[in-house]
Amino acid sequence: MMHSSISPNEAVVSFELSTRDAVDWLRDLSAESVDLVITDPAYESLEKHRAVGTTTRLKHSKASSNDWFKIFPNERFGELFAEVYRVLKPDTHFYLLCDAETMFVAKPEAEKAGFKFWKPLVWDKRTIGMGYHYRARYELILFFEKGKRRLSDLGVADIIEVPRIRGGYPAEKPVEIAEVLIRQSSEPGGVVADPFMGSGSVGIAATKLGRRFLGNDLNPEAVQIASRRLSVGQVPPQPGAAEADPPKAAHPADAEPMQADLLERA
Repeated sequence: MMHSSISPNEAVVSFELSTRDAVDWLRDLSAESVDLVITDPAYESLEKHRAVGTTTRLKHSKASSNDWFKIFPNERFGELFAEVYRVLKPDTHFYLLCDAETMFVAKPEAEKAGFKFWKPLVWDKRTIGMGYHYRARYELILFFEKGKRRLSDLGVADIIEVPRIRGGYPAEKPVEIAEVLIRQSSEPGGVVADPFMGSGSVGIAATKLGRRFLGNDLNPEAVQIASRRLSVGQVPPQPGAAEADPPKAAHPADAEPMQADLLERA
């Protein structure tokens, strides 16, 4: 099947983008060819939130310049995680952004694929969103491991405080979140992949930090946006958003046993 692929000039190939089904795209990557996967699928539970009116993000509105993307069903998590596990090199990490409901579906499926689940990280958006029962101001980042890999800095807390993006691409994540994860779980020159890249925030962070980025999205418009951003290394302005502070580091004496164990595992 024909599919689009966009990359910069051949002199310095820092990213490659495709427009395909996420699982099909992963299947075409070589086994053990990727150093880190960070991704944020359009999880199924968002449809439920739309049905009860606790989100307006799944339609075209003045709050966003783009229509919502196709939902990735829970029933496909098994095949997705199997391919993520296959393409990752030994001793690597995988981060999945999701909500609390999706976590209970995704965690066991990722473990079946072979991943070890460490813990959920929390993205604190600093302001509340929509909802009825305790309005949400956070999302989860599930932290998985293939083999054994030390985090770069055990002083980084498990709560990442970065303001949400307003008026951007649907469900766009701040680049600063991906920067934390990339610094923690990869080295300069490594390959970072995102099969649901949206407007390319993970790619912006990866190339900024000297990694090569492999990105994919089913939406051609998203790929065009990501390509433009990556070509100039541009982070779009965030109207009304405060400047993000660097992640707050925990004092080494406050490290929990699991964090200390990560240091010793090698």
